[in-house]
Amino acid sequence: MPPAGVRSRPAHRCTECGYASAKWVGRCPECQAWGTIQEAGAPASPLRAVAAGPVTAPAVPIAQVELATARAVPTGITEFDRVLGGGLVPGAVLLVAGEPGVGKSTLLLEVAHRVAAANGPALVVSGEESAAQVRLRAERIGALHDQLYLAAETELSAVLAHVEDVAPSLLVLDSVQTVRSPAVEGTDGGATQVRAVASALTAVAKSRGMTTILVGHVTKDGAIAGPRTLEHLVDVVVSFDGERHSTLRLVRAMKNRFGPADEIGCFEIGDRGVVGVPDASHLFVSRRSAPVPGSCVTVTLEGSRPLLAEVQALVAASSGGGSPRRAVSGLDSQRVAMVNAVVERRGRVKLADADVFAASVGGVRIAEPAADLALALSIASAAKDVPLPRGLVAVGEVGLSGEIRRVGGTGRRLAEAARQGYKVAFVPEDAGPAPKGMRLVEVPDLGAAFSRLF
Repeated sequence: MPPAGVRSRPAHRCTECGYASAKWVGRCPECQAWGTIQEAGAPASPLRAVAAGPVTAPAVPIAQVELATARAVPTGITEFDRVLGGGLVPGAVLLVAGEPGVGKSTLLLEVAHRVAAANGPALVVSGEESAAQVRLRAERIGALHDQLYLAAETELSAVLAHVEDVAPSLLVLDSVQTVRSPAVEGTDGGATQVRAVASALTAVAKSRGMTTILVGHVTKDGAIAGPRTLEHLVDVVVSFDGERHSTLRLVRAMKNRFGPADEIGCFEIGDRGVVGVPDASHLFVSRRSAPVPGSCVTVTLEGSRPLLAEVQALVAASSGGGSPRRAVSGLDSQRVAMVNAVVERRGRVKLADADVFAASVGGVRIAEPAADLALALSIASAAKDVPLPRGLVAVGEVGLSGEIRRVGGTGRRLAEAARQGYKVAFVPEDAGPAPKGMRLVEVPDLGAAFSRLF
């Protein structure tokens, strides 16, 4: 204990990442979040010796550990199973996050329907919609089944009672921010409540071997709302992305303890719900009768999946007054600015007095450096008003000195492009053997690429 007359200093803790501080600060030094440092009382007493206690199960050699309870069970939705690494693992807890109206509830209702039809009871608990509203959606997408149970609750105790009554193999909670625990202080949807609800459901899921899917809201910048510790509690974090004006939906695994964490699933939303798109390359490439200036196709690699994507650029005379405009859609703005400068400086394409617009086709977001060469070729093509040859694909990273660097998975990228009918590929030097029916044009730098095309 502290000496008499000496006041113990209160401890402060970040509700997002758990960082501890002796004093209050406005911004967390660890996760850089604002307004998350809260007083947590006096520091804890020193640790005491802990005696050995009972164990839940004896330790066994690792080769003798039973694997049956850890194998993934396919849901029947191929694109969703691809993202999860094969399917749903019994006892796993998943967090699915996305903007409102993007289609999370529709997709998960279809997942629950498939699980109910194949593996027994599935329970959907809605805290945002009434049971009648969910019933109408299920009828519209054809997701009615005798083993699919539905409840509308916002109390954690009621949710646990439904779990005891139904004994489901899958629980879908939509959403975790709408459920509160009366035993915990804090506002509904706050960090304390969300953490308590997620912890309780995780414990129940592990003890019963019940797969649990939690739906989470996102903030304005796209991050998952609530404490960051929520992502550490769950086994899988899935992001559901898509533009409101587009029918394309992309499902990405941001964290996965049972499989790869960089896979992507493509879906198309329509009147019959969310439908998987096995071959999504045609969604990201324009179909036209004749080539136009300012357009080039590249191949992105999402996990182990190569996808063809078209990069478009428009170079127009500046409207006058002030700096020329630079607008970007679907691409990394900082990367576009860098490639734009390299094209002007190393490729000797005059862009200083022109407005430059760059975008991807189909609403896909391209962030990897493999699209640099395609972006540079599309900008130069637009500036010179000369279309690129039909059947051309470009893969490579552009350096500040204008050199073209190799990227990972070049063989898989070129094989997918050849399968889609592309005949010529602009690639860096030593890119490997060419796929059957494709001719490789190795270019060491942008100057060589421009001289071959223009």
